[in-house]
Amino acid sequence: MPPSSPTTPHSDPLEVHLLGLVDYDAALFLQERLVYETSGRDDRTGALLICEHPPLVTIGREGSRAHLRVEDREFIARQLEVRWTNRGGGCLVHCPGQLAVYPVVPIDRICIRPADYIGRLIEAVIDLCTELRVPAWPSEDGRGVSCRLGRFASIGAAVRAGVTYHGMFVNVAPPMDLIRLVENGPRGERQTSLSAQRARATEMHAVREGLIRHVSGVLGYSQHHLYTGHPLLRRTRRKVAISA
Repeated sequence: MPPSSPTTPHSDPLEVHLLGLVDYDAALFLQERLVYETSGRDDRTGALLICEHPPLVTIGREGSRAHLRVEDREFIARQLEVRWTNRGGGCLVHCPGQLAVYPVVPIDRICIRPADYIGRLIEAVIDLCTELRVPAWPSEDGRGVSCRLGRFASIGAAVRAGVTYHGMFVNVAPPMDLIRLVENGPRGERQTSLSAQRARATEMHAVREGLIRHVSGVLGYSQHHLYTGHPLLRRTRRKVAISA
């Protein structure tokens, strides 16, 4: 992918929070709080939330129920809630083994146009794949990243008050029978994972570390601070059922 236009690195850091396994609603609540706080400041400090989610189906602004490949009773039997969201993109299944990456950054203040933002995130994933020796390219709809076996990363962002939220979802090693319950991408593009493409186990921590570096770089952050958890995170507890 061609390199992005130069962005002048700045001293304000990207605050990276490793949240572990987090309920989708809890992650959304935290993003909305950070959007509110970031929009009220005038600096360039941003946040990057990284986590995994218990099983859930979300439908973005470009998605519809026509993209669900099974009947409602199948989702009920698997204890998979179906949710409509304000992010861009289509339908996604979230589950452990898929890495969720949520940048909450003031794009105007870091000199990135909203029209270019998705491309920057795609660039970060492709840069990671170059390190992993996985040939990868932007998906046909411009909302994800694909490889020889299919699409393994999807991006669905939103902007409020000049601050981004939602983000990207990278299939590292999720249960693919869950991921393929929905259609994601143009003309039912096959979904896959990094582990399947590489034909060997891909460690979540390696993908996480690479994405932190590359997302920081494409967004123009010259430094980032790493934290475990976040004091505003409201964790919820519910049963998680994943078929073998």
